[in-house]
Amino acid sequence: MACDLTGGRAKPCKDAVGGIRKIHFVDFGDLGDITLTDDEVTDMDGTFDYHTYDVKGNSSLETNIQTSLENGTTFFESVVNLTLHKLTKEDNKELKLMAFGRPHVFVETFDGSLLLVGREHGAEVTGGTMVTGTAMGDLQGYTLTLTANEVTPPNFVSGATAADPFAGMSGATDSPSTQRTP
Repeated sequence: MACDLTGGRAKPCKDAVGGIRKIHFVDFGDLGDITLTDDEVTDMDGTFDYHTYDVKGNSSLETNIQTSLENGTTFFESVVNLTLHKLTKEDNKELKLMAFGRPHVFVETFDGSLLLVGREHGAEVTGGTMVTGTAMGDLQGYTLTLTANEVTPPNFVSGATAADPFAGMSGATDSPSTQRTP
């Protein structure tokens, strides 16, 4: 692998916005073979169901570059923090299954990008809370932290739209799960 730089970066326009609109979970291994073109997911050939969670506020994706000079290693640690409003018995069941597994996580940003977290190894639930709050205005719901360690940062997914996050994946057979209203 060449370590030489290949380009620079001009100061971009100020048209980016922060935050996550939705998270889509796919069971680990169901994506099939993933085609990457210039580090972007351009196709996958798996058959999978995806499970969508609407999130607002206090949810984020942060990727940290982890390097050991002593060992000559570098990897990318991606941390997805979610806040889900309202406690439900159905969510308790799903979050338990999520904690036992290691799903692939697709993060849909407010500017329409879709990023795949845990492409090779999945994402592990590494923490979280189930809270009732104390005062009437406090959060009643869940916080969840998923962590993925990969040799590349999260990959952008080509062709994603708000209506169909997997629109660009001609080789994949995908179907959304039924979304409940808590």
